Amino acid sequence: MDGRSRAAPAAYRGHVVNEDLGRTLRRLRRLASLTQEELAERSDVSVDVIRQLEQRRKHSARLPTLHALANGLGVELTTLLGDPPAVSSTRENDGPRFVAVRRAIMPALWGQEPEPPGPEFSLAGLREQIADGWTQYHAAEFDTVMKALPDIISDARMAAVSPNGDDQGAAYAALGKALQLAGHVAVRMGKTDLALVSLERAIDAAVRSSDPLLRPMIVNSVAWTYQRQGRLGDALSIALHAADDTRSGGHTVTADGLKVWGALTMSAATSAARSNDYDRASALMADAEKEAARVAKLPEGSDNRMVSVFSPSSVRIERVRLAVQYGHPDEALMLAKGMRLGKDVPPSWRTWLLLDVARAHTDLGDAAGAVKALESLRRVAPTWMQHHTLAVAIVRDLWALPNHPPGLRPLAEFLGLGE
Repeated sequence: MDGRSRAAPAAYRGHVVNEDLGRTLRRLRRLASLTQEELAERSDVSVDVIRQLEQRRKHSARLPTLHALANGLGVELTTLLGDPPAVSSTRENDGPRFVAVRRAIMPALWGQEPEPPGPEFSLAGLREQIADGWTQYHAAEFDTVMKALPDIISDARMAAVSPNGDDQGAAYAALGKALQLAGHVAVRMGKTDLALVSLERAIDAAVRSSDPLLRPMIVNSVAWTYQRQGRLGDALSIALHAADDTRSGGHTVTADGLKVWGALTMSAATSAARSNDYDRASALMADAEKEAARVAKLPEGSDNRMVSVFSPSSVRIERVRLAVQYGHPDEALMLAKGMRLGKDVPPSWRTWLLLDVARAHTDLGDAAGAVKALESLRRVAPTWMQHHTLAVAIVRDLWALPNHPPGLRPLAEFLGLGE
């Protein structure tokens, strides 16, 4: 697959050019119930620029302008630029493979009821497949996950109708985790409404399962989906509610329970920050960072691939992300300096950290520092970087500078942006 594809917008004089930018901006503004004038006031971007973008009389904007608009809307910058890197280079995210995932999430009405699994079926094997799916998801191997998901969900549904009561609770837990994974994939494909259907069915399975932590884990996925839809108040509310329930239920005395609470707390912090309440977000993250130190002191939990991501490293990565997204690049670089990532940090989190460091250097006018971070990103995740609209946007802005720092030309050529 050619990484230099239609997944990346075109470039013109250092601006980020995206034919869908105006349409996306208008949709997000309306979701936030803002007029053009109100968005202009919140983002400190002129109403004339907003109007020209929305009317598609203007197709380009500098990265700082897009930062400001994203902050004013309470969304990630990638929501304006286009999400990384779930959609294939052809953008056919409604192709046969995804249609099969959709059908697995929502079986046809009056379809044949699943039959109990045969003697060759292994619930342990199914759980291993689901865990592998989460590993592939965190590595951004979305095509691989989509190929496996329909059969995984089908097998989990069959196991859930088994008359064996001892296994039924575990089978419903497997079904819930599989549907949660399908919901995450749907979000990455830009299908947030389908994601919520999958996650609601996952919660139903979780209620019938033998895992008391599964429901709050899936609620966290719902909160993330709400964030992607701009429903920041809803996302904050359900994340805090589920976190409080997890703690009051006594689950934070175990490593798995503390990870679930921590992931929910970080999610709440993200929603608060995107609602321009950076102080509340910082307080939540400080609480999470303090509690994360306890994870290693508690008895080891279940398969790390199947529980929430929460550790001192993941908290610090999220703090870097929030700092750079909300105009504190100095703080972001201070937090990232000398960071040693634990083995429990998924590859996708590592790549996001490098991208956020590059963003922070760019915001501070340190082109050489940005190039160094992007060179590291290319080494650890070359395909991810080629598809990532924000990585491309940063290189474009650097390429527009009159003096190119050493190492920029190979990066630009790698992304198909060189002269």
